[in-house]
Amino acid sequence: MTFLPSPQQLASRATGPARLVALECVAETGSTNADLLARAPRLSGPVLLLAGHQTAGRGRSGRTWQSAAEASLTFSLAWKFHRALPQLVGLPLAVGVAIADALRDSGVQAQLKWPNDVLLDGQKLAGVLIETSAAPEGVWAVVGIGINLALPPALAARIDRPAAALPPQAIDREALLAALLNALAQALADFDAAGLAPFIARWNALHAWRGEAVAVLDQGQVRQQGTALGIDDAGRLLIDTADGQIAVLSGDVSLRRLDPGA
Repeated sequence: MTFLPSPQQLASRATGPARLVALECVAETGSTNADLLARAPRLSGPVLLLAGHQTAGRGRSGRTWQSAAEASLTFSLAWKFHRALPQLVGLPLAVGVAIADALRDSGVQAQLKWPNDVLLDGQKLAGVLIETSAAPEGVWAVVGIGINLALPPALAARIDRPAAALPPQAIDREALLAALLNALAQALADFDAAGLAPFIARWNALHAWRGEAVAVLDQGQVRQQGTALGIDDAGRLLIDTADGQIAVLSGDVSLRRLDPGA
């Protein structure tokens, strides 16, 4: 049976800024991000939309986010920022910190991969897709999140990279969703107030590939190689290369860990 928590029960677990979030659950939709983006001009406050199953989930750089009913937790949170769009650079990093913190509080030792992946034991556990819509006196950001609760063979076969799932003992879905809601709402409120600054040290402490040899890829082509360090004040990834330290903007580039023996 598809997981659909009671909005009332979920609301009873909300704390801090999460109490301002309207909670909605649907059995199935194409994309929770697309649904909330379409509604953004009419929204009066933050909304979390959870889908029991997404049929057209999207990932970064136009990729498809693979999910399956009962095996995935997929939802989006629409939040209005009182900032200009360029001031939202670094928001995916803050969201990653919030997700990792919520998972760690649930006993899952999640780590972060720049710019927007959540890892468990070095493999992708969760992803983040943030899309925006202009608004009077600010910007609506729709934060889409997908987490692998399980990896049945049919789902694992559709995922084109090593993936992880939550340990079975960690899956109290309603408690996890409430923890994510509270952590995300607080992080978004903090980011609106102070930008990326409160999250930099926290992100670096959760960085899975610190000290690892990495390659920066742009449209499949290696552009830079070196040792991953951490993020700077602008959310750029710092890499120590043979020609000195560089700072990489996210854009559409991707990051790959190099085989130490290569």
